[in-house]
Amino acid sequence: MYDIIIIGAGPAGLTSAIYAARGGKSVLVLEANMAGGQIVNTPMIENYPGIFEIKGFEYTMNLVKQATDKGAVIKYETVTKMDVSDSEKIVYTNAGEYKSNAIIVATGLKRRKLEIEGEEEYSGKGVSYCATCDGAFYRNKDVAVIGGGNTALEDALFLSEYCNKVYIIHRRDTFRGEKEYADRIKNKDNISLVLNSEPVKITGEDTVTAIEVNNKETDESVILEVSGVFIAVGQIPSNGIFDKVLDLDEQGYINAGEDCYTDKAGVFVAGDCRKKKIRQLATAVGDGAVAALAAMEYLL
Repeated sequence: MYDIIIIGAGPAGLTSAIYAARGGKSVLVLEANMAGGQIVNTPMIENYPGIFEIKGFEYTMNLVKQATDKGAVIKYETVTKMDVSDSEKIVYTNAGEYKSNAIIVATGLKRRKLEIEGEEEYSGKGVSYCATCDGAFYRNKDVAVIGGGNTALEDALFLSEYCNKVYIIHRRDTFRGEKEYADRIKNKDNISLVLNSEPVKITGEDTVTAIEVNNKETDESVILEVSGVFIAVGQIPSNGIFDKVLDLDEQGYINAGEDCYTDKAGVFVAGDCRKKKIRQLATAVGDGAVAALAAMEYLL
């Protein structure tokens, strides 16, 4: 029996754990994969107030240590469902069940797939969703990055340090990502832009050897010979298991305001899985603090 169970060990969840544990509450954090969420794979964090720069992995480990030093317990188990019908709530995992008086959902986001031919077949064989995880395997090779947001631009810049050539394939003629990243890309000789274009098919033998791209303006297709395809076309919330329990919007985000209260008493939400306009590290951490304080007020 815990005072508060937190589902997800990203920046939002771990911040909630720090605040709740400091407040004298017994805290259990449940995480299906690796602590840190998406930020753990970020090469360098440069926009967090008060920290000039820090590697994503280092930042994550600091959060984990801070939370556990305060007394929070972290268990790496997959949450399968939860029962919040009574004041005593139950969270079920692949390893057992846990009870608490309050729950904070901080499940974050997962990478969106292209849903094109060859993507599933070559996943792990040249198709990747994490440039910082797999980029070093493509040293001196040609690769493609799909997307036009911050993640895609960051991935391209990161890969340009390892790879012979990096293609950025984007369906529009301008990027959605920050101007600073776009400007840095312009100064990279080994990054080529393939704009107004969409990927059609990924091909290969044992591993990826090429990607077919269609130009939306000319309706012509070209084959780019690459050894790797890095997909960064957005994210979707990891809230599927809560669709019958909590109120979700049409995109799958949990409906909650800035106070982080959900429609169920004693259940709160923090971070990128919440319906909100801005999803940044700073806003995730802010949610984590708000949700923890709200949960502790609820317990009173």
